Amino acid sequence: MRIPVPRPRSLAGQLFAVQAVLIAVVVAGYALFMYVSDQRQAQDAAGRQATAVARAVADSPSVRAAIRTPHPTAELQPYALRVMRDTDVDFVTIMDPRGIRWTHPVPSEIGRHFLGNTGRALRGETFTETYTGTLGASVRAVTPVEDDDKRIVGLVSAGIKVEAISERVRGQVTALVGWAAGALALGAVGTYVVNARLRRHTHGMNATELSRMHDYHQAALHAVREGLLMLDGQFRVALINDGGRELLGVAGDVVGSSVAGLGLPAPLTGALLSSEPRVDEVHLTADRVLVVNTSPVSGGERRGTVATLRDVTELQSLMGELDSERGFTQALRSQAHEAANRLHTVVSLIELGRAEEAVDFATAELELAQALTDQVVAAVSEPVLAALLLGKTAQANERGVELVVSGDSRLDDGVLPESLSARDLVTILGNLIDNAVDAAQGSTRARITVTAYATEPTAGARGAGGELVLKVADTGPGVDGDHTDLVFQRGFSTKPSGPGGRGLGLALVRQAVHRHAGDLSVAGAEGGGAEFVVRLPLRAAVPAARVRGGGA
Repeated sequence: MRIPVPRPRSLAGQLFAVQAVLIAVVVAGYALFMYVSDQRQAQDAAGRQATAVARAVADSPSVRAAIRTPHPTAELQPYALRVMRDTDVDFVTIMDPRGIRWTHPVPSEIGRHFLGNTGRALRGETFTETYTGTLGASVRAVTPVEDDDKRIVGLVSAGIKVEAISERVRGQVTALVGWAAGALALGAVGTYVVNARLRRHTHGMNATELSRMHDYHQAALHAVREGLLMLDGQFRVALINDGGRELLGVAGDVVGSSVAGLGLPAPLTGALLSSEPRVDEVHLTADRVLVVNTSPVSGGERRGTVATLRDVTELQSLMGELDSERGFTQALRSQAHEAANRLHTVVSLIELGRAEEAVDFATAELELAQALTDQVVAAVSEPVLAALLLGKTAQANERGVELVVSGDSRLDDGVLPESLSARDLVTILGNLIDNAVDAAQGSTRARITVTAYATEPTAGARGAGGELVLKVADTGPGVDGDHTDLVFQRGFSTKPSGPGGRGLGLALVRQAVHRHAGDLSVAGAEGGGAEFVVRLPLRAAVPAARVRGGGA
């Protein structure tokens, strides 16, 4: 049989027990202190009361007169009993200077010697002491009785039994204990209420469980690659994990800083400051494409915002390549359809007995395709860019746009350094051409001119290896001067938004150019339209490579 192991008391239960014990100890200590203090005060009060009674009896003229009679007891005993009853003392003893009693509460003790000290009284002093006599322990006062000539003719002792004093103190302590018990009960109720609230906040977990959860929380927080950002009600950073620091590009201790002061792009800052939740919004930083989700934390009032960040830079690049591949596929499909039509034409000419015309038709088509390929490869022998330009040429033709490679272009194979990846080139030039096709489509003599060349290293050139220059000009409506800066921001577009959204391509171009420390600009093209110019520094020496002409 398995013996159940008792679960450790929750943190709230431990605090309740500690507080209850603390209150009990404080109340018990206070009760003990009050008992000792009241005992001392009661004895002092009894001493003062006994002294007052003894002095009053000693100063009484009737007592002095009775002392001078042959039988003082006859008059003094009734007097002493009356004084005891009226003053609430336990005994009043009147004696001669030798200590022989004239009065006593117990008549059989009259005539016997007084049990106590009388030396100081015989010297004319009044004093108090605690002494055990015939009635038990008592607090007593002894004072002399003087005649008119200041001679001591007798002594008076008045006292209160210690037992009576203790009885008084016990009554006070009983009342004190009652009050203490009430205070303890009230403190316990208050402690229980506070700890019940604490139990709700800690979900009944003990200190060990809370510590373990904190360790797990910290480990999980810094282990996940996704970014986590928590803002308080004043939009200050309350928590950020390692992934969030990396994705947002912030360094140092930013906890407590305003999110507006982190230097993030304006659209991303606006999303984090928004009081409305954001779901799978795409935002660009200097080097990354982020998917942002935000959710406000509320409980009757705004308490903050939780934001999660996912890096989809690589995914976005792959999607761009996929879009390019789809374009190539569509172009090939169109070319296959066109080739099938031309092949049918050749077959039909042969069937009609016009073989020479069939040969001329087929030869002309081959020469046209080969001429286009030769033109592109002669100008741009870099294989990635050449393949991209050939595919984009066919894709543009399908949309009624002519794509030409400028005669100024000259880019030999091996010029580009390894640091400039083929993916980034496809992102930059592919998006610029797609944007130009959109702009030129539908215009008169729709045309796109692409120029690509590398500059030789010069003393004034940026970087030790010259620059790679990419230019894309179109015959579209151009870019409004007021939109020169906005055109590169994510979400900006002059065309209606489609299902996949618009305004991301040029933003990705700017990001890739920025990643390679290059420049991106836009200006008006010759003959109308817009011309986008990209300049990327090359870190390796450039062979003799460039032919400049009158291109845009």
